[in-house]
Amino acid sequence: MNTKIRFLAVFFSMAFMAAFTSCNKDAKPVISNLIVGLNNSHVAYAGSDLHIEAEIVAEGKINKITVEIHKEEGSSDEIAVEYDEFKGLKNTNFHKHIYIPETTPLGSYHLHFTVSDMEGNTTTVEEEITIQELIDNEAPSLTISSAPTSGQAFANGGTISISGHVEDNVRLGGILVALVYESDNIPDANVTADNSHVIVMLHMHNFGDDPDEYDFTAYITVGAANDNNITPAPIQGDNAWKTGNYYILVRVKDAKGNWTFSNHYPVVISL
Repeated sequence: MNTKIRFLAVFFSMAFMAAFTSCNKDAKPVISNLIVGLNNSHVAYAGSDLHIEAEIVAEGKINKITVEIHKEEGSSDEIAVEYDEFKGLKNTNFHKHIYIPETTPLGSYHLHFTVSDMEGNTTTVEEEITIQELIDNEAPSLTISSAPTSGQAFANGGTISISGHVEDNVRLGGILVALVYESDNIPDANVTADNSHVIVMLHMHNFGDDPDEYDFTAYITVGAANDNNITPAPIQGDNAWKTGNYYILVRVKDAKGNWTFSNHYPVVISL
């Protein structure tokens, strides 16, 4: 009798696990908190980039993510971008900027955001967007209100901070505050949020109900394990903390893609 009970217990346990595995295998990727355009405006501008952000969970592990922007079916006006850098991940925060060519016809478009997993499951979210013309040749203004004194020293556990105000004649598009190791000799234009050599102190694109001006404060604690990117990333490898000379750089752009760069604010880190 005991042997029979044990056999039945093992049988039902294996059946349950098989059913669970099958259900798990068939689970489609989940896309949530999709943001399209600045402040989720669903507006893109010809000659600029379109901000897209989303939370993705894929039990079958991500294979690829595609974004397609097109007019009605049959039209040749289509923008398609495929990303495979997230392959093998079960979850991620997707944050990209898709360039809209200046020659793109203006009007209403369909956007398809698709996640395919490694089990062959696919999930697509569709959104309506408008591509508009934006005439703006004026870069944002940038004012620094507080910053470390030139060459100020910071030990492990010390907090480096900088504050200021940014403003644009139309609307802001993004701001990045980065801590850069001086010996890396990185041109200001290459100090980006995805540059593995810099430490991100602040990175954002959504400016609330008043998108033409913003007061910011950026900070980082020396020795911190993660940066302050939109999705915090480990500070290790290329941008690992080192004793030496650094500087803070602030760069801000408007919705058209006009950039303004701050001066360098030198600091010294002693670990």
